[in-house]
Amino acid sequence: MSHLRQLSLVLGLAALAGCVTTAPDFRQVVAEAKAAVAPSVVFIRVIHNDTESGRNRRGVASGSGVVISSEGEVLTNHHVIDKTSEVRCQLADGRSFPAKVVGKDKDLDIALLRLEMPEGETPPPVASLSPRRLEVGEVVLAMGAPWGLARSVSMGIVSCNDRFLEDCGDYTLWYQTDAAISPGNSGGPLVDTSGRVVGLNARGNILGAQGFTIPTETILEILPDLRKFGEAHWAWFGFKIQPLEDFKRNIRFDAEAGALVADVEQRSPAERAGLRPNDLLVAIDGEKVTARFWEDVPRIERVLGRKEFDKPCTLSIVRDGRPVDVSVAPTEKGMVEGEEFVCERWGFTAKEINRFYNPDLAFFAPDGGIYISGLLWDGNAENCGFREKDIVLSVGGKQVRSIADVRSAYADSLVGIPDRTRTPIVILRAGRTTTLVLDYAEDTEKEE
Repeated sequence: MSHLRQLSLVLGLAALAGCVTTAPDFRQVVAEAKAAVAPSVVFIRVIHNDTESGRNRRGVASGSGVVISSEGEVLTNHHVIDKTSEVRCQLADGRSFPAKVVGKDKDLDIALLRLEMPEGETPPPVASLSPRRLEVGEVVLAMGAPWGLARSVSMGIVSCNDRFLEDCGDYTLWYQTDAAISPGNSGGPLVDTSGRVVGLNARGNILGAQGFTIPTETILEILPDLRKFGEAHWAWFGFKIQPLEDFKRNIRFDAEAGALVADVEQRSPAERAGLRPNDLLVAIDGEKVTARFWEDVPRIERVLGRKEFDKPCTLSIVRDGRPVDVSVAPTEKGMVEGEEFVCERWGFTAKEINRFYNPDLAFFAPDGGIYISGLLWDGNAENCGFREKDIVLSVGGKQVRSIADVRSAYADSLVGIPDRTRTPIVILRAGRTTTLVLDYAEDTEKEE
């Protein structure tokens, strides 16, 4: 008997015995996964304030979200609701409600909303958040509202499950996927084939070829703080670490374990405690840490960031070959972006210098201050020689240190119109102090 006939006979007998099982149709798997989460996906429309042009401008933008609790909590990205005056959410069943921002964190780029539903309204279906770590090659679905089109599902695989994106948050690695993530998908869920939310889509591109997602396991670490405090409450030590090996820069440090202290900020808790650049951090409160590559750094940053404020933390280091313990009491990190105020008649937007958001300006103004973050094209300030990132030291002879100082100086200047429309402003530009005279006689608002 031939091998083919033998195989046919075996399969036939097995089928008769009920032993042959049919693998599920992959289309059915995808459809079931989509059906499990799609009713929880939210289309978000916001009214946002644009101050970059030196003017107060209102605009409309859209994004995505996902319902995560029966109380109507919606998870989305921070950048979707940042600087908004109104947030509206449309559910999958067509109902729409305003939403309140419960908490937000710029570092992780996540925000928590709560639907403001009238009494008696049926809560929307809730999606299941899974902390499971994805493996490379897994099939995933990206859901949301790309291009403001309300509902969309794309499919792809996980291209990388531990992508490090420099200058895109200190505390997280990213899932990289080729499931199309386009503008408007931000805040939508990444879903596995079991119908569970495994991440929040945050970064994509116009072509949608590759997108980046915040893993759910990272989000779940700070979700309780967003609910309780409205923010993540990260601790701040004031030092930066780098890995022992950096292939791109051709750097390798001769150590088997640990993470290198790359920089210690002036007047920070770390500096006051005696931590120094080039110290080798090997343990945090007795927990050993190692950053061989950049992909290992965010986990250590999260360990540091979750420590209690003003409570001493023991950093075990190696300095000049000798072990040393340094006790550091971190402070609250606080705001990572300064407040701003639009001086429309002057033609620029003033903003507070923040050491996290403006490290280049904080170098020249370590105690903080005000800088020009936006200029009106062909406006009064631009025509008088002002530039973006000029640090404002004084207006009309009065020192400027805060947004309150700017508001006061701006209000005083308007009182003098039309008799007085010129005022000297002292600025710091690239480390050099200069005095410019702002002539704001021209009312650019009336010319539009």
